[in-house]
Amino acid sequence: MTTYFRPAIDAMTGYVPGEQPKSDTPIIKLNTNENPYPPSPAAIAALQTLKAESLRRYPDPYANEFRQAISEALGVPMDWIIVGNGSDDILNIIIRACAETERKVVYPVPTYVLYRTLTAMQPADTIEIPYGDDYRLPIAELIAANGAVTFIASPNSPSGHVVSIAELRQLAAGLTGVLVVDEAYVDFAEETALPLVHEFDHVIVTRTLSKGYSLAGLRLGFGIANPTLLSGLFKVKDSYNIDAIAGLVGAAAMRDQAYKNECAAKVKTSRAALAIALKQLGFRLWDSQANFLLVQPPQSNAEQIYLALKERGILVRYFHQAGLSDKLRITVGTDEQNQVLVEALIHLV
Repeated sequence: MTTYFRPAIDAMTGYVPGEQPKSDTPIIKLNTNENPYPPSPAAIAALQTLKAESLRRYPDPYANEFRQAISEALGVPMDWIIVGNGSDDILNIIIRACAETERKVVYPVPTYVLYRTLTAMQPADTIEIPYGDDYRLPIAELIAANGAVTFIASPNSPSGHVVSIAELRQLAAGLTGVLVVDEAYVDFAEETALPLVHEFDHVIVTRTLSKGYSLAGLRLGFGIANPTLLSGLFKVKDSYNIDAIAGLVGAAAMRDQAYKNECAAKVKTSRAALAIALKQLGFRLWDSQANFLLVQPPQSNAEQIYLALKERGILVRYFHQAGLSDKLRITVGTDEQNQVLVEALIHLV
């Protein structure tokens, strides 16, 4: 059979996103970790200021207005920031710049499946090191694997656990390749690895506006690292990877830290209440500092519950893979959405 693709593409499995129903469908959507609250009013207002000329011309190739807003909000120099079409774009840039056959990509599993997908596309060699049931970071094994790139999601998905900055510092000190700390969910956590970029030239912290800023539809993220590391990444990124709309809206959202923090606080409060309710129903839970919970039903019949909830108009995430097939990942919704979920589960467990 004739193929049009490289052998690596024929052999790989593509990334499968969580189900996205039509926006007008009356579904309680707790499967893809979107923020249940709307974006900052300042971000929405910024759309009204968009000029037609901004759409006629190419956008700023470095998204400097957005970089300036990040610099002001996080206290890092602009030249320590690279912007991407979502943080997934930054992850892809890193792999394209640093990994190839015999230059390994390493990460603990289970974690964000896109790491595997992007590595397979390159292609590059992959080493996946299992987490234990307690999700303790396997530092010695990660160092021994000696990756050209090592990914650590913190908070991790699907577990929600955070890797302490002390453990990340120990890992960074033992690695010679790039250490990527993926902080997509950091706005719901109590600790950040950002100080490590000032301690180690080979550490990059990636973030997104999809979660804490309620802008998953905008596709905007960024990485923070020493300019020496970023210099190679800028060679790889697309010329105009951030459109004019995203740069404008993202800058407004980034400058409204008070609103973002207010919404994140509401999510954390709801997360705690939902965890208590699920424990009372007999679910096993893992401590989460993200906007979701990894849970194991009392009878471990996760797929059955996932399907039953879907029939009731409630979407949660089920992973048909080793180590996760008896668990569900549930995005924290509004208190009203969480209550509907709990009431449905009362009849299913």
